[in-house]
Amino acid sequence: MTAPLLVDEVLLAEPRGFCAGVDRAIEIVERALARFGRPIYVRHEIVHNTYVVNDLKAKGAIFIEDLDEVPPGATLIFSAHGVSKALRSEAARRGFQVFDATCPLVTKVHVEVAKLAKEGYEFIMIGHKGHPEVEGTMGQLSEGIYLVEDVADVAHVRPRGGKVAVVTQTTLSVDDAAEILAEVKRCFPHVREPKKQDICYATQNRQDAVKVLAPAVDVVVVVGSPTSSNSNRLRELAERLGTPAHMVDAADDLLPQWFDGRRRVGVTAGASAPDILVQQVVARLRELGALSIRKMDGVQEHVRFPLPRGLGGAGHRSDDTTAAPRS
Repeated sequence: MTAPLLVDEVLLAEPRGFCAGVDRAIEIVERALARFGRPIYVRHEIVHNTYVVNDLKAKGAIFIEDLDEVPPGATLIFSAHGVSKALRSEAARRGFQVFDATCPLVTKVHVEVAKLAKEGYEFIMIGHKGHPEVEGTMGQLSEGIYLVEDVADVAHVRPRGGKVAVVTQTTLSVDDAAEILAEVKRCFPHVREPKKQDICYATQNRQDAVKVLAPAVDVVVVVGSPTSSNSNRLRELAERLGTPAHMVDAADDLLPQWFDGRRRVGVTAGASAPDILVQQVVARLRELGALSIRKMDGVQEHVRFPLPRGLGGAGHRSDDTTAAPRS
């Protein structure tokens, strides 16, 4: 007996998928492999996506957490999330050939911390404990930087001096970060804020797209890995808006019961999820009955970041999620 068709229409969020920083980080690994041969060592997952990491492993990348795992003379790449000053110094001391794939928007935060610390500022960092970006940013200083994960944490911050600045993990919920920042400003009226918010353009754009997508559908599917902060925030946002949402690493993770009585499906993807995974999810939804696949209107991203010196090129458009997927 043929299974009943469950889905009528799929709406694709715009923008979705790879951002410029992720595309740049992946290209750095691929160019290093092409130029220097395998293996290339990468400190932490280059980006938080299972498909991307496994693809690069197959090409010769070895992902490590401890620099003791890297042999002398090897080529080492720092992930897109950034690293602490101590780890950077250790890599230099050991003589590795290092290429830095830290997202330039994360580097901007590191530079701001270093600059203001010289002016005597201490810092409140809004972010998630244990996330590699947070560890890297907090690791720019040996002291004087305090992590807050929610509004309640702000009351426990006890700066030693009167000069306080605030920085933010780039992949947070825009709304959650604004709520915490409001409490920071209430407790520290003279806190110094960045001239431009630290949450990156891609995180903001994908969350704004979900705010349009979620009310227009019966259920939202977010393509992204469990370790991806920005992907998790998309799922949480859809649910906060009252629409059931599920995050999948791959099309095989889709469960038909999610769509029982919910025939209009919205699909988005975190900034570290390649478009091939979105295509596979859409193909699976077609098998469940979807005939109409419609892309919603949204912001068109035209951001490019240059590659590090030594790998050639001056950067490229990194935002086209409809381009041929990496394989």
